Amino acid sequence: MSDTTVQANQAEREAYYARVGKTEHLSPLWTTTLVPPLPHLYVKAQPHLWDFDNEMRALLLEAGGLITPKEANRRVLNLVNPGFNGQPKILESLYAGLQMILPGECAPAHKHTPSALRFIMEGKGAWTAVSGERSFMEPGDFIITPSMTWHDHGHDGDGPFFWMDGLDIPIVGCFGAMFFEAYPQDRAPQTREPGDSNARYGANMRPVTGSWDKPESPIFHYPYSRSREALETLRKNGELDPYDGVKLEYIDPTRGGAAMPTISAFLQLLPKGFRTETYRTTENIVFSPVEGIGKIVVGEPGAEKEIAFKPRDIFAVPCWVPFRLEADSEACLFSYSDRVSQQKLGLWRDVRGNA
Repeated sequence: MSDTTVQANQAEREAYYARVGKTEHLSPLWTTTLVPPLPHLYVKAQPHLWDFDNEMRALLLEAGGLITPKEANRRVLNLVNPGFNGQPKILESLYAGLQMILPGECAPAHKHTPSALRFIMEGKGAWTAVSGERSFMEPGDFIITPSMTWHDHGHDGDGPFFWMDGLDIPIVGCFGAMFFEAYPQDRAPQTREPGDSNARYGANMRPVTGSWDKPESPIFHYPYSRSREALETLRKNGELDPYDGVKLEYIDPTRGGAAMPTISAFLQLLPKGFRTETYRTTENIVFSPVEGIGKIVVGEPGAEKEIAFKPRDIFAVPCWVPFRLEADSEACLFSYSDRVSQQKLGLWRDVRGNA
């Protein structure tokens, strides 16, 4: 092909693109990187740590004197990843917020399509009620609020009470199926005694009559004391994975899958001095240490970044960013991710090591 022919062809192409550009709702696929070879084009989130003790706690206490839970519906600070230009997301598929309730307050009852989890950070005497059952919360406890279930929170103790909220709002938003409904009163009626769900399903048993056919676990409260004891027993037995230490997943006891249909949640134990091997996964992960200090090392080899962590910090690891954990003291970390969603869609993958 001669230079003249090439120039003429290029001019025709440019004229074509100009006409397409003037036509509404069209663009040429062949000029667009729609499916890149690696996730980086789509992943805007950055590895980042939020400091509860030295930053967020004081800001929430200040908010406690400015706005009530009823006025705000929930007194929550969004954890906004610096890669999202102010969008209230912690990672591509996940939301996180930090909530505070004061003695005598009530966070009014409502329900919504996004599924939610609570991870308790600090305090005594507060409770959450889900589907008519109330349960008192302790630091380190993991609690779920399934999609479209009535839930409210109260505080009958002393001092402020804090927890992290994790929701699948960005996932639900992709489908557009976002619904919210407020209950007519502040508190939804209690229809079951506290401890009912754990009595039915939490002792490696289930009722003989009836069946559970909902997509979430019938247990909504997983106490930290019980989960921590299980990790300690496994640690003493020497079951240490080079990439996880000792790591357990919160599950639906009726089916053995994740406790929530869209979010996976985990608790892991790292002995003092333990360093995990480098790990990379497509899942988006939010960590919050319950005990211990250490660091997370994130990023590609040669451009790694060390982030020191302590109890009650919150840090995010985006999709396909390699990372490893190092424990300066014995450390126990809670985490949640979109793994179960990706697995159901056939998208999840991981790489162990620096491959």
